[in-house]
Amino acid sequence: MTGATLTPARIGVLRRRIRIVVAITITWNVVEAIVALTAGGAASSAALIGFGLDSIVEVLSAAAVAWQFAAPDPERREKITLSVIAVSFFALAAYVTVDAVLSLAGLRDPEHSPVGIAIAALSLVVMPFLSWFERRTGRELGSASAVADSKQTLICTYLSAALLVGLVLNSLLGWAWADSIAALVIAVFAIREGIEAWRGETCTEPVAALTGEREADRCEDGCCSS
Repeated sequence: MTGATLTPARIGVLRRRIRIVVAITITWNVVEAIVALTAGGAASSAALIGFGLDSIVEVLSAAAVAWQFAAPDPERREKITLSVIAVSFFALAAYVTVDAVLSLAGLRDPEHSPVGIAIAALSLVVMPFLSWFERRTGRELGSASAVADSKQTLICTYLSAALLVGLVLNSLLGWAWADSIAALVIAVFAIREGIEAWRGETCTEPVAALTGEREADRCEDGCCSS
């Protein structure tokens, strides 16, 4: 099913679902950012501080989607929202890369943080569900921005896993470099997703083609190629 075949009633239901999941995502990430930044400052943990900043980026991405779906005609704001999400991905990748390189160079040395381990573990439980629900709803509605935001949430899940592994290995074995290696992999993935979101903002093809619901009819200059 695509956005073009949905009834007005179904479209209304899907838009309400996106507004709800976005509101939950924003609320969770605000709490997550406060806890992570506070715990990171107390433990002098660059990894936790980076995780908190990632939560702020996630709030920005979700807020962009909330702004889009607050309009009577969300499709008119789709491309602007996608550009905001793309920039969020790039900013996240840039920070994670710099932070990982500094840690690998020995300039930063995260300490043991039980609070950090707890918030990372909770995020691993909450974020996958929010990402799945928003992506499923966005695909049915044919909204590339909702799908892109769900990928941003998924990135947060990967960062949670990297943070958890890094903090646990650092606590048990003193391996401060473990989360830095995982973070570099995540940064590459974030850049890829940012490029996809940016293509949705610049391509002449309807952005619904990016949701995976249908193939693009044509591509000029390779713009919409995957």
